Amino acid sequence: MPDGAGGSRGGIMQFFLGLAMMIGGGYLFLDSIQIISGFGMGHRLYSFGGFNLTSGMVLIPFMIGVTMIFYSSRNYLGWLLATGSLIALTFGAIRSVQFALTGMSAFDLLTILVLFFGGLGLFLNSLRPIEGQKSLPRAQK
Repeated sequence: MPDGAGGSRGGIMQFFLGLAMMIGGGYLFLDSIQIISGFGMGHRLYSFGGFNLTSGMVLIPFMIGVTMIFYSSRNYLGWLLATGSLIALTFGAIRSVQFALTGMSAFDLLTILVLFFGGLGLFLNSLRPIEGQKSLPRAQK
């Protein structure tokens, strides 16, 4: 008898059914997440005490840094300003992202959970040998 999933005598059909269920449940879950971003030129990125630093204000040192780089490419201050501004903009954009679940019924949520976790159970079960059958030693395979 050929070996099944994971080198054991588990069920190959269970393996693929569990994998398909996990992929389907994971897709439906990720599809139900809504991503909202408040990133824009007038929005606050960082706050220092009572001073709010907006994304437009971060572009000022970037423009100065780019000017310094184009004037002299060996100017380390220009590279520091441009790189630091880009890093601040990147972290600010990431920080402003919010995740929210879309409105769904209890049936939709239960379907997603049963697909994903039921598939996970089938997938893991397929990696075990079937009861009453022993795996062959490595030399006899």
